[in-house]
Amino acid sequence: MGYKVAVVGATGNVGREMLQTLADRNFPVGEVVALASERSVGQQVSFGEDQVLKVQDLAKFDFSGTDFVLSSPGAKISAQFAPRAAAAGACVIDNTSHFRMDPDVPLVVPEVNPHHLAGWRKKGIIANPNCSTIQMVVALKPLHDLAKIRRVVVSTYQSVSGGGKEAMDELFTQTRAIYVNDPVEKKKFTKQIAFNVIPHIDVFMDDGMTKEEWKMVVETKKILDPAIKVTATAVRVPVFIGHSESINIEFENPITADEARKALRAAPGISVVDHRVDEGYVTPVEIAGEDNVFISRIREDATVENGLNLWVVADNLRKGAALNAVQIAEVMIRDGHIGPAE
Repeated sequence: MGYKVAVVGATGNVGREMLQTLADRNFPVGEVVALASERSVGQQVSFGEDQVLKVQDLAKFDFSGTDFVLSSPGAKISAQFAPRAAAAGACVIDNTSHFRMDPDVPLVVPEVNPHHLAGWRKKGIIANPNCSTIQMVVALKPLHDLAKIRRVVVSTYQSVSGGGKEAMDELFTQTRAIYVNDPVEKKKFTKQIAFNVIPHIDVFMDDGMTKEEWKMVVETKKILDPAIKVTATAVRVPVFIGHSESINIEFENPITADEARKALRAAPGISVVDHRVDEGYVTPVEIAGEDNVFISRIREDATVENGLNLWVVADNLRKGAALNAVQIAEVMIRDGHIGPAE
């Protein structure tokens, strides 16, 4: 016996990763359903090593009897179907931006604020945070507990997989075009992404921030502490998988690099690789397919009182999306928010 799980957006990067993660972690499934838009109906997606699922039409699917819905179809689509799935009794764990700042929807990273799941029944929906926020708050939580964070300055180096398959294809085709001296075409990105970096993710807002930067600010406050001040610069880089972040932190209380290193090593979901030698740090190439958040370059910042610098890297499709959603479902079961499988 096990839970009935529906994966919405099953043909996308995150949807496929959700299916793989459910299998990898031996989630107690009795039935798995792959859902997507009408144009994807009939396509096949893999679940585990030997199962193949046929994609069904999200618009026509009856969610009655479904225990968990892991959702990553785009914000507009989630806005339409997620309330319908929740009304049918499913626990919807949504990876899009639509519900994140709804005060009645918990925004959860299991290593950071699992206690927020207690309010999930208000709407039957739990929000998965933005990928760049997830890995940052996992790193910040043990340090905040130790010395209380006052301010965070973060610059991101985000892979193209955060923009979906089309973005990954564009990096590949542009790189090939440059090598064979063909014209470089821009479709997904505003500027050439091959051999370049673009300080622009999502739309610009009135104050000059991009929406990606705004998400990191408001989501960190909702998840960790509303008193923390955050300023962000989000940058797209020509990397296929794995987001990196340079994080400068100011604390209210004294903290040394050694104290931070010890606290981070003891925290769940974190791997510290911090050696002051060649290759004694982590880059995106090494962590694709890994579950943990990796932290390197831990050092004190002498220019401010009680300051630290960190280098933080994670697989944005796993911990930044699919894994976090599956972990939320696991905590829902572990903590009794969802009853035993029938």
